[in-house]
Amino acid sequence: MAFENFIYALGNELWSKWVLIALLGTGIIVLFATSGIQKYLGLALKKTFKSYFKGTKAEKDQKEVAGNISPVKALFTALSSSIGVGNVVGVGTAIAMGGPGAVLWMWISGLLGMGLKYAEVVLSLVYRQQDENGIYRGGPMYVYKNGLHAKWAGYIFAIIISVVSLISLNMVQIGSAASSLKTAFNIPPIVTGIIATIIVALVILGGLDRLSKAAYASVSVMTTFFVAGGLIVLILNITKIPGAIALIFKSGLTGQAAVGGFAGSTIMAATRYGVARGLLANEAGCGSAPMAHSTAKAKHPCEQGLYGISEVFIVSYIVCTFTALVILVTGVWKTGEDGVTLVVHAFSKNLGFVGEAIVAITIASFAVKTIFGGSWYGQTGMAYVAGTKGILPYKIVSLILCFIGSLLGSDFLFALTDTANGFAVLVNLVSVLLLIKVVRAQTKEYFSREDAKIV
Repeated sequence: MAFENFIYALGNELWSKWVLIALLGTGIIVLFATSGIQKYLGLALKKTFKSYFKGTKAEKDQKEVAGNISPVKALFTALSSSIGVGNVVGVGTAIAMGGPGAVLWMWISGLLGMGLKYAEVVLSLVYRQQDENGIYRGGPMYVYKNGLHAKWAGYIFAIIISVVSLISLNMVQIGSAASSLKTAFNIPPIVTGIIATIIVALVILGGLDRLSKAAYASVSVMTTFFVAGGLIVLILNITKIPGAIALIFKSGLTGQAAVGGFAGSTIMAATRYGVARGLLANEAGCGSAPMAHSTAKAKHPCEQGLYGISEVFIVSYIVCTFTALVILVTGVWKTGEDGVTLVVHAFSKNLGFVGEAIVAITIASFAVKTIFGGSWYGQTGMAYVAGTKGILPYKIVSLILCFIGSLLGSDFLFALTDTANGFAVLVNLVSVLLLIKVVRAQTKEYFSREDAKIV
């Protein structure tokens, strides 16, 4: 109990000021340094969807480009971890703890997050390197090593991200999945743990190629499935949508009492939980997703950076917004229930058992595929610390914790996630700030090209 209280207190201390200041402050600095890179959102989305629909033809076009997988597969590997429990359960938790206004701060963090993710990806591509197996490795640890000549700082981040991957992108995911399946179908958590661990093992033990293919397929199918279910609920409550949106802005700007564990919510609570859960959802500033993007056959670092912008938009403004609106228009946010139960009841209120099934299956599927992407981040961190020989032991540990996570409650795991993510953000953003001139120079050089804006 004392340890749990310490983790809760540490997480609150980090997110009540330090991480919020770092994220919002760095986001604003990147905004000015890149002359508002968010203005290229339309271009980013066009490139993303064109590559997606071109499929294997797009991969052939990049056959001679340095990297391991296509840019869009790298994006979907990143999405496999960022579109997960954070988009479903995390949104519910944010509203329960911070009130409806937390959604507004999720949107704001998403806007600045586009710039942060772009900067992270650009730096990771600039300073990536190949390991002895020919795999391109990137991320903040390599930015520190090759860009700032501070290998020791890379070790710090590598250890932190390895822990984040085991907790946030593994145990939290499977714990929430087990909880949702228990609520909807009364499936014992131990059964969920066994099945999920087997599926995860089959994918992550197959290497980057199998992992990227699994991520590519699962993200497409399950995101469509979840959004379709949410769309039905919103159509049935279409007259309540304007009121829900108004409530989000009113609560976010003036304060609105939450009815969950943080009853008596203020604007600060909405900001704290909105930004924290927004980060858990889109991972901007955390330094994890650039590790997936670093494997891409990218013609230019900034081109892959545009895929990073698309990633944040899809996560924050499509999936998270759908979840939030469903919770608000159905009114279940007033019940005081926790994140998992809140989302399940939001769907079941209009769709009955079918709604419960949609959420349970979505959370379970999101959880498993998130572990795919999270495993890659942990492997990259371990490869930096111990070389490629440390990857297999790391995979084994992650599989063991995957099973254990199914048996633990999600509230404490989310507290652990906030704390671990907080430290990852602080270490990562230092490298972004120190090398912001590189991001600016790369951006200026790329967009001065005549073909930069050609889709």
